[in-house]
Amino acid sequence: MDFSFSSDQRMLADSVERYVSARYLPDVRIVRGADGAQQREMHRRAFADMGLFGLTIGEDWGGFGGGGTETAIVMEAFGKGLVTESWVGSALVCASLLAQSGNEVLKAELLPQIASGELQVALAHAEPQARHALSDVETTATAQGEHFVLNGRKSLVVQGGNAKRLLVSARTSGSRRDEEGISLFVLDPEAEGVSCVRYATLDGSSAADFEFKNVHVLAAAMLHEPGGALPMLEHSVDAGATALCAEAVGIMSALLSATLDYVKTRKQFGVNLSSFQALQHRLVDMHMHIEQARSLSWLAASKVNALDTSERKRAVSAAKWRVGTAARLVGKEAIQMHGGIGMTDELIVGHYVKRLMAIEQTFGDTGYHLKRFIQVAYVH
Repeated sequence: MDFSFSSDQRMLADSVERYVSARYLPDVRIVRGADGAQQREMHRRAFADMGLFGLTIGEDWGGFGGGGTETAIVMEAFGKGLVTESWVGSALVCASLLAQSGNEVLKAELLPQIASGELQVALAHAEPQARHALSDVETTATAQGEHFVLNGRKSLVVQGGNAKRLLVSARTSGSRRDEEGISLFVLDPEAEGVSCVRYATLDGSSAADFEFKNVHVLAAAMLHEPGGALPMLEHSVDAGATALCAEAVGIMSALLSATLDYVKTRKQFGVNLSSFQALQHRLVDMHMHIEQARSLSWLAASKVNALDTSERKRAVSAAKWRVGTAARLVGKEAIQMHGGIGMTDELIVGHYVKRLMAIEQTFGDTGYHLKRFIQVAYVH
């Protein structure tokens, strides 16, 4: 399979990598208060000017119509720079759900705003009892005239506290774990009956928990016919998982470079640490794990929009499992070879590792994806 870039893809890679390496300071992760918020807003505007928020959105809606490869290019560069600005949730996952929608009015209203960077949307789907099972939905939407009434809870909505719109999954029919009966609604988080608890996450980002008590939403805010949202969710979440795999590969590459630089300069017993054969072997192990993860990540990027859903699921789950296992080894080795300083906030290494830990738990952890791969590849 040919993974070489086209001229347009090379230009995209060069522009994003140049901006991130020259102007994106990882220290922003450590900044608290107004200064950090101002920095993040500045970068969001720059990414909007570069057209990144419309990267995967169709040209009819003001985007560029990019696919999995373009997403992987951007995310790997974001990983190396430890970019904190939310991109995957709004510009990829939610944009993908809207693009698959049959509601042309909502598409025309929301997709151009997402593409321009004006509107941030968050997916409110995960629930406390569900773990990573997309079909496990307790939140209900009861028809009432021209409205639906939402009741339920959503947890760990990434960047949910900053979103101007939510895409909320709710069950319009069936029981808790049924694959049929799940619907998606566009909702204003300021609507009456919506309560939100915001909090910081391990990786320096933010998330929110939402509770819906008798929240009225128009039937026109539904993305599709009632009860058929699960296939859309599976495809969009797989796209998000693939993007995070590419981000993790970028992070691991940066960790390997930082660790290699450190052992070349740090001395012990009068010689550089890099002269110790045992550490050389461990560095090679890190490199091998990263390259295997990169290969499967790019394979998933090439298959994420495959018409064959089994082919897509196999590729994405293989990548997510391999990236997760590689991230644990690479993160552990980077910290150990840096010594105690590797765990401090003053060094970027620890922040990279925290982000890897968050990625491993997002859109399905290694255990979930190993199980799904076996089910898709061997059971069915």
